[in-house]
Amino acid sequence: MRNMNNSKPHILLTNDDGIQSPGLWAAASELSRIGFVTVAAPREQSSGMGRSLPSTSDGIIRKELVQVNGQEWSVYAVGGSPAQSVLHGILEIVPHKPDLVVSGINYGENVGYGITISGTVGAAMEAASLGIPALAVSLETDTKYHLSHSEEIDFKTAGYFTAYFAKRLLAKKFSHGIHLMKVEVPAHATPETEWQVARLSSLRYYDPVPAERDSWEQPGPVSYKHSEVLEEEEGDTDANVLRKKKIVAVTPLNLDMTARVDFNEFDEFLRK
Repeated sequence: MRNMNNSKPHILLTNDDGIQSPGLWAAASELSRIGFVTVAAPREQSSGMGRSLPSTSDGIIRKELVQVNGQEWSVYAVGGSPAQSVLHGILEIVPHKPDLVVSGINYGENVGYGITISGTVGAAMEAASLGIPALAVSLETDTKYHLSHSEEIDFKTAGYFTAYFAKRLLAKKFSHGIHLMKVEVPAHATPETEWQVARLSSLRYYDPVPAERDSWEQPGPVSYKHSEVLEEEEGDTDANVLRKKKIVAVTPLNLDMTARVDFNEFDEFLRK
């Protein structure tokens, strides 16, 4: 959908699970109640791409028609990463700067330092780097569903919270020092579930698992599992709020990754 009426905000929607993801369409359905939505998402599953801009992406954009809840949508399937989908959306597809970029709803939570791996968060970071408010939304799911388009996952509540926070970001500007926001929705949440602002966890959320194979000549991608150290997590971190408190974790993020240290002390450390 394109914004032909300036009275409504224009939202660019993307994801990393691909254009056919039910999570994407749950977000589209809810966001269309509050604004005009343009969907530009990777044509293929693109999880784990972070904010990458692969030189191997073809950049081909295909306009497709999709039926969602009886409504016909014109959408754009992009031959590229989530971040590239945002770029194509802003530079070529949307005729003007969108008011908000939303990325999601992702199959699986994006918690702690793992957010730099996430294509969902990476797409929102790309939008934020262009000065556009951005929101990344993920739903807690079992790892077996992470690369799927399974209909067993109910995105209704996550869709509700996507629109809930989108409304707020459209109504006001981020305060100084915030570039984007991520939202983690517990698996069994309802619209009545509480939410809490939480910092990133400093513990590893997923541990890498080596491939099981007889030879390095055999295909063997590294997989992952939930880290056992998560049980040690305390305080108001996104992991703790999501997994132990079982409420929605809302984290403000900043693109400035400079370490918060005394530069004079660090300079002295390097020179001694």
